[in-house]
Amino acid sequence: MEKGTILLALIEKSSLIIVLFIIISKLKGFKYIFQKDRHNIKDLIIISIIFSVIGMLGTYNYIDVDGARANTRIIGTVSGGILFGPFVGITSGIIAGFNRYIIDINGITSLPCFISTVFAGILSGILSKKVKDENKWFYGILCGIISESIGMFLIYLLASPHNTAINIIRQIYVPMIVGQVGIGLLVTISQSIKREKDEIAAFQSMLALNIANKTLPYFRTINEESLEEICRIIKEEINSDAVSITDTNRILAYVGKGEEVFKGNNLSISSITKEALDNNKILNIKVDKDEQSLSEKINLKTALIIPLTDSQGVIGSLKIYYTEKHNMSFSKKSLAIGLSNIISTLMEISKIEKIKEAKNKAEIKALQTQINPHFLFNALNTITSFIRINPDKARSLIINLSTYMRYNLEVNSNLIDINKELEQVKAYVEIEQARFGDKLKVIYDIDEDIDVKIPSLIIQPLVENAIIHGIRENGGSGTAKISVKKENDKIKVCVENDGISINDNIIEKVYNDNMPENKIGLYNVHLRLKLIYDKGLTINKLNPGTKIEFYI
Repeated sequence: MEKGTILLALIEKSSLIIVLFIIISKLKGFKYIFQKDRHNIKDLIIISIIFSVIGMLGTYNYIDVDGARANTRIIGTVSGGILFGPFVGITSGIIAGFNRYIIDINGITSLPCFISTVFAGILSGILSKKVKDENKWFYGILCGIISESIGMFLIYLLASPHNTAINIIRQIYVPMIVGQVGIGLLVTISQSIKREKDEIAAFQSMLALNIANKTLPYFRTINEESLEEICRIIKEEINSDAVSITDTNRILAYVGKGEEVFKGNNLSISSITKEALDNNKILNIKVDKDEQSLSEKINLKTALIIPLTDSQGVIGSLKIYYTEKHNMSFSKKSLAIGLSNIISTLMEISKIEKIKEAKNKAEIKALQTQINPHFLFNALNTITSFIRINPDKARSLIINLSTYMRYNLEVNSNLIDINKELEQVKAYVEIEQARFGDKLKVIYDIDEDIDVKIPSLIIQPLVENAIIHGIRENGGSGTAKISVKKENDKIKVCVENDGISINDNIIEKVYNDNMPENKIGLYNVHLRLKLIYDKGLTINKLNPGTKIEFYI
């Protein structure tokens, strides 16, 4: 038989081996094993069996050349070793080599083929640990060429009669060397199967992140409208026919095929959904017959029910529907599970944010209640001093105080109009000016048309601090300046005085949250501003005096 004929025949037989491998790799169970990043001993045994069978089939699918069997058994052994390591290479090499030996024990090339096949398994297994994945196809071919060359050398040494051995080598050496290209093809196909998983995972990750980015704003306030919008985004992104979100008892939102049935009906979850939630188990539900449906009112054939969880346990479910009957693919299940994890996490974050917001409001409320009696105590002291010496003035101050306190009691929100806050400040200043007389001057520098809301009782304590601790300690004579100015997209509020400068130790204690409990003025305001705006007061010493400011 001519070399060209042998070469074409071996290429044909290599093609059959590659087609067989492609068919095997498409089988669900085998494909899953091939795509794994790490393999346990059970996986390696299964892979070894696959490549041993490929090697054995290569032996049986041979071309007879003067009693020798030109075949493709090395392709299976080397491919298994270079792809999956020494265990697979050596195991498949021994099995395929032994099989080659026993089917033709007295054959002229049986022993050399056995030795070269085992060597191929050992060499490919060693190379798999030393070469990069992108180069394995090349080293696989090289390993096959070396192994076949050693096989030819052994035939030359061991085969008898010697003339027949030389004739066999002349006819099959080049075709069998060229046939090792099949190893490169088989390795490339196997690696593409593995890359397919990574590419799907990358696409799913990108899609899940895209959905997370689009749905994130709607988790800040979770209600029927926001949940519907979340379902709509998921439905459009994954191209399903309907999506719903439930709690542990009722359907909270449903978007897609037949959504009019669920709109505003506050329907209870199905028994199947209840089962999934009770067992915290993902369920893939599909109808058995074409004429059946998952719902009496909507033609739905397939559903994936995925429990949503938080730190307390199962809180609801994400349900994905299709109008066609089919098994959910691995990629779709993985994506749906990833989405449920994202939704669970975002719901948990939303819950934490609500708790944090409620905690902040409670803290702010508690801090604000500290200010009221503090201010009231000082105001009543001032009014008391006027009751005997100037009853009319005392009466006027009581009216100012009652107006101030009545408005303060009417405030239901932590934020009030800044102009109302400034009215409170002016009422306080009038009470203080009644105590100090002409010695105390107060300057207002307030821009017109300022429309902004600020925390109530946030400026008055600063003015009180300027008057009591700055001016009064300076002999009761001085000037306080209150300014409210627009600066780009912010409002700058500043209170300063030309009295005694604030102590550096006080500034440090305010900034370090280390103020004594009885020193509530500055620190109280600083805390509330930080809770609301994440930034508190800026306190600067002047010469003389003190300047305190903050931004809205």
